Amino acid sequence: MLKEFKNFILTGNVIDFAVAVMLAGAMGLVVNGFVSDVMMPIIGHFAGGMDFAAMKVVLTEASVGADGAEIPENAIMYGKWINSIINLIIVGFVLFIIVKAYNKTKTPPPPAAPAGPSDNDLLKEIRDALKK
Repeated sequence: MLKEFKNFILTGNVIDFAVAVMLAGAMGLVVNGFVSDVMMPIIGHFAGGMDFAAMKVVLTEASVGADGAEIPENAIMYGKWINSIINLIIVGFVLFIIVKAYNKTKTPPPPAAPAGPSDNDLLKEIRDALKK
């Protein structure tokens, strides 16, 4: 069983998949950094200088309880959700461009050879030639 597991782990597909997962994680960090650190400030600037992440609806203000413990505010942070949607649109657009560029690099399949006459057509020609 250990030998089978070793053969399974050392096959090319598993190693390729592991490398792809690690690269995807690293790429995710790069894309998230680009979106949050580069694109969101630009979008915020054109949206009147607002920071979407700070947008919220406060349901309960922060307060101090009777025992002196601080009760944090309860708020719906819809600005973070807007950031997530913008992030999704930007990542989707970047992936679209990458896939489109990749598809352009693929060579088209060679054209199919012209089809000759079918067996029925050949048999009809032979029949007609024999009739003459």
